[in-house]
Amino acid sequence: MKKKRFNKKDGLPEKICLVCGRPFSYRRKWKDDWDEVKYCSQRCRNRRNQGRIESESS
Repeated sequence: MKKKRFNKKDGLPEKICLVCGRPFSYRRKWKDDWDEVKYCSQRCRNRRNQGRIESESS
């Protein structure tokens, strides 16, 4: 029998995306750049110049 692996996601650091305002959690691929990460996704990174102004006015 294979042992099941459990990924504990509790206690991971979180940040708030500067564009959409949603919280996002630490990812292993960001381990070296976590301090510089500001956006939750590539979509938000592409929309960074628009900022939250557009979403707040709706």
